Amino acid sequence: MPRTIHQTTLSKQRIPNGCRVTLEFRTDGDPVPGVLLLPDGPEPASAALLLHGYSSRKEHLADVGRGLLAHGIASLAIDLPLHGSRSDPLQAQSLRNPFQIASLWRTAVGESVLATRYLAAHPEIDGERLAVVGYSMGAFLAVQLAAGEPALRAVALAAGGDLPIGTPLAGVARMVADPLRAVRKLHGRPLLMVNGRWDRTVSPEQAERLFAAAEEPKEIRWWDAGHYLPTAAIDEAAQWLATRLATA
Repeated sequence: MPRTIHQTTLSKQRIPNGCRVTLEFRTDGDPVPGVLLLPDGPEPASAALLLHGYSSRKEHLADVGRGLLAHGIASLAIDLPLHGSRSDPLQAQSLRNPFQIASLWRTAVGESVLATRYLAAHPEIDGERLAVVGYSMGAFLAVQLAAGEPALRAVALAAGGDLPIGTPLAGVARMVADPLRAVRKLHGRPLLMVNGRWDRTVSPEQAERLFAAAEEPKEIRWWDAGHYLPTAAIDEAAQWLATRLATA
């Protein structure tokens, strides 16, 4: 039986091309903080779930959402566990424990599923035209989420790739979340990867491994950048999403 999703609106304001809603949503677990951007217009809008990177927060991805808003795409950026308004220095110390990391990862996946279903149920959003956008850690999460959520019709990964090879915890990490296995489950849904040629956090080799494992249609775009991509890369990704979601 589907669970009821409860929303608490914390603030709402007009911004260029639409409105910005700060909110929390939940079922029976902890509330998930989010920033929802809704475009102007009478039609239900396509929408993207935005997943931030490690040590980041929802507000950073909400800036990306403004670029999507200019194309008429709604977005929801959420704070993942131990990030943003959910930061907890004492609990963060437990991240040296691999079992705790695995538990938090499962929580993040579950909350991302809930966020996807929140978007699909929103009266101003077209639940048939949803996508997910992930940056860095959020890219790892986005591809795993999309593997299990066919409602997500397109996937855009910024600074994303496969797990590193040869690190002490690589084998354990792949048991919890294997990007190669996940990307093979997209089954023909469009994939865009946007990466920096000089990225030392998620290397070009990691990006190429993930890209090679994915089915068509897929596209990878390289930028003369490191782990932090230029605004132009985000603008191109927004245009790509607008095209894909228009025909979803």
